[in-house]
Amino acid sequence: MYFAALLARTEDGWEASDTELDDVETLSDLADLAREASPDEDTVLVLIEQEDAWFGVVRVDGEEDPRIYVSDAAAAARSSYGEILLTDELLGRDPDDGDDLDALDLDGTEDGDSDDDEADDDPVAGTGEGVPHGPVGDAQVLDDLGVSEKELRSLATDAVTEIAEALGASETLETVR
Repeated sequence: MYFAALLARTEDGWEASDTELDDVETLSDLADLAREASPDEDTVLVLIEQEDAWFGVVRVDGEEDPRIYVSDAAAAARSSYGEILLTDELLGRDPDDGDDLDALDLDGTEDGDSDDDEADDDPVAGTGEGVPHGPVGDAQVLDDLGVSEKELRSLATDAVTEIAEALGASETLETVR
């Protein structure tokens, strides 16, 4: 089960709104959704949580590029919402790698027949090549808002609620839960 909310910082404090991510296909779509939540180009946080498996924070400050933190990339890679956050740049991959025909391994197994028995034993197989276990992204994304890198990395269960508490927005967030 997922929970996603937008927290928009205003001069009166934080405003929360729950959000449907069904129509969001890319990080750009998510950033646009966040920008719509704050017409004054204030800070907007997109908080996404999948039970106790992983959480993500996307911070959008006006027209700047979004800043992203994901608590567990491998867990998020198994999620359609997590895949939105796990950009090539965030994972340190070259986005052109997938387009190079010379890089393809055409060994007669293209139709899904694997000659690698180890893939069946690997619980992470299918989470995407090069996706690390553990956190990725900008762990200092909330530093200036009162959540240090150390605190962010230590969050595990109910992370979105703890982040909201640290921001002084827990009551606001509870209105959309």
